[in-house]
Amino acid sequence: MNLADCYRILGLRTGASYEEIKSSYRRLARQCHPDVSSGNQQYAEKFIQLTDAYRQLINAASPISPPLTATDRSARSPTVPSPQPSVPSQTHSTNLRPQPTIQKDPDTSPNDHRLKEHAYLQLQQMLREQRFPRAIALIEGLAQRLPHDMEVRQWQAIAYQRWGRHLVDTNQPDKARLYLNKALRTDPRNKALWFEVDRDMRRLEGIEIF
Repeated sequence: MNLADCYRILGLRTGASYEEIKSSYRRLARQCHPDVSSGNQQYAEKFIQLTDAYRQLINAASPISPPLTATDRSARSPTVPSPQPSVPSQTHSTNLRPQPTIQKDPDTSPNDHRLKEHAYLQLQQMLREQRFPRAIALIEGLAQRLPHDMEVRQWQAIAYQRWGRHLVDTNQPDKARLYLNKALRTDPRNKALWFEVDRDMRRLEGIEIF
């Protein structure tokens, strides 16, 4: 994507100021907010496109105020909550938590369901220990085994988001953006996920959450 395309996507004239870029991004991003889009895939793609355009223009513009330092980012970084018990599996959440039962697809064999339960416990442990690459490898393998299981897809998106957040915390912006976008594409109807990814993207770009 060249800079001319970025200005066009954000509805700006060429050479717009830092504040104009930021204001336009915020206004357009609100239109793709999950409360408006209801998890529509087209809106998810639009949000990703807006964010990529914004990132390129901000990098090319001269900001009025200095960017956040690593210390500032750390201070704004929300604490990852500890898993809490007894959260129903049907509830969308950006944190995997212990559940009374794992959803069972009627088309899934007993062996595959046991595999799913075991993988869930492993995934939960890996995320707690911040072993994100292994967690993602595990859930991607399970998603290949159970490609139509929406609960597994939700876990996969959460793993991507948690890894993306960790990459933001460790100042790896390009890789963080990749995994945050993968989270949205994997589970575009999860409103809680949208909120968290939006928060992480804003931390990534060094702007305040609106």
